[in-house]
Amino acid sequence: MAYLDTYTTPLTAAAAAHLLRRATFGPTQQEISDFTGKTAAEAVDLLISNASYRASPPPPVELDPARSDLGQPFMEKPFVNSLSYTYFGYIKNWWAGLMAEQNGHPSVLEKLAVFWQNHFVVIHSAVEDYRYMYRYLRLLRANALGNFRDLAIAITKDPAMLTFQNGNENTREHPNENYARELQEIFVVGQKDFYGNYNYTEQDVKTAARVLTGWQTKNRRLEGSTTIDAVFNPDRHDISDKTFSAKYNGTTIAGRTGSIAGDAEVADLINMLVRHPESPKYICRRLYRYYVNPNVTQEIEDNVIVPLAAFFAGTSNNFAVAPLIRKLLTSQIFFDNRNVAAIIKSPAELLVGTVRLFDMPIPDMVTDTAAFGRMTSHLSDNMKLLQLNLLDQPTVFGSPAYYQTGFSKNWINETLIGLRGRRTDTLVSSVIEIKPGQYISIDILGRLRKIQPNFSDVAASPAITTEQVLAEFTRHLFPMELSQEQKDFLIDKILMMNSAARATWLREWDAYRAAPGDTTKQSTILWRCRALLRYLMRMAEYQLF
Repeated sequence: MAYLDTYTTPLTAAAAAHLLRRATFGPTQQEISDFTGKTAAEAVDLLISNASYRASPPPPVELDPARSDLGQPFMEKPFVNSLSYTYFGYIKNWWAGLMAEQNGHPSVLEKLAVFWQNHFVVIHSAVEDYRYMYRYLRLLRANALGNFRDLAIAITKDPAMLTFQNGNENTREHPNENYARELQEIFVVGQKDFYGNYNYTEQDVKTAARVLTGWQTKNRRLEGSTTIDAVFNPDRHDISDKTFSAKYNGTTIAGRTGSIAGDAEVADLINMLVRHPESPKYICRRLYRYYVNPNVTQEIEDNVIVPLAAFFAGTSNNFAVAPLIRKLLTSQIFFDNRNVAAIIKSPAELLVGTVRLFDMPIPDMVTDTAAFGRMTSHLSDNMKLLQLNLLDQPTVFGSPAYYQTGFSKNWINETLIGLRGRRTDTLVSSVIEIKPGQYISIDILGRLRKIQPNFSDVAASPAITTEQVLAEFTRHLFPMELSQEQKDFLIDKILMMNSAARATWLREWDAYRAAPGDTTKQSTILWRCRALLRYLMRMAEYQLF
């Protein structure tokens, strides 16, 4: 196999669904249809170019229905310390809304932004200023498809990162090594190479800390303040030359003085780090595990990671992210059968993906604010419950499923499997009302009515069959086709409750068609379909995708 050669076969519906599941948080049925027949190159180019539709979305708004400024932006208002955690929650709602929106322009942006947020981790509970977190998230989203080196430089001087990693306390008299260590261990180079050899020394950490001295933050948690920033103070900066170990070929970063010293030395440091031969491999390995398969074998290291890293860092690409994503998502290895159903769904892929696959509309943030708040709170709060706490991960390493042994398997344990099941159960039953008459749930009757010819004319067309019902509710739900044995089990044991013949469904459905307003007949259909969907959701929640 030519692992990184472009996959040229026109996308089947299954291949289109595979691409959209991995590149986004889950496709709508219409998106799968739209991408079927395209080449992989055409599809991925569209996913990348579509990022422009949400590159600069409207800012988060007040979501408290009891307030007079409901629906109004709050980021430019004077800082209110007592509302810091409330407004931070609204920022998470805002981001969940962007993940789940169905605007007809699916893109790689939000899922890639989550990758970078879990890579360059900043934790709100340590920062405690919603403005810092919003600026940090905007930085990640704006640069998600840009240049990795530029992103690393920008994040190094970001106020939220400076606060979280104590960079604002780093002075020439008392160098703080926190960020200097994480910059090498987690953010750019990686602690060890594929074979377990260390990529830098402890002295390199100390030396990098000296490079990073002098940066401070402005107006963090200052009541009534209207601006935030990161500033460089030359008086706190170590102006001596900084020489690194043989791991970096003995590179010396010249000490500078004056107001530009901080920018110049940070740029030199990042340039040195990305030139480390293991840096591009480390980034490519993490992207491969995120998008393709958590298992990086010697075969994958040699045939995918090494050549992909050479492309990423090569002169013609020069650490640009968009071409790297394009090359990975259009590759033969991405569409290889061994990589279909190779990753367990994260809480975002489970919850947001279900919302999108079953066409549950997201209320407009500005014109339907209260409903938007309830919908996105449900998504954000339940992602947190299932251990994906974006913008507030448990450690600087991020969520365990993105770095610990087993990777995506960490999304499921004895406790979480039950919690995941209860979350998907709520998406089947109409129990969470976001506004009068609108629930966060699958429109069971609406979906079945769409596939029933001449719904109201019972005599003119036969009832849809149990096979059609199952096909409708499993359409693109699973990455693999169900066997006939599985289909029979789902129809006879689950939909028909092991006590009624399939013909019973036909009679019940026609009775509902004849009197759709009869709540008893409607309830019979809903009772059967909800049982089926709850079972299907339980299958899908822990199945690899």
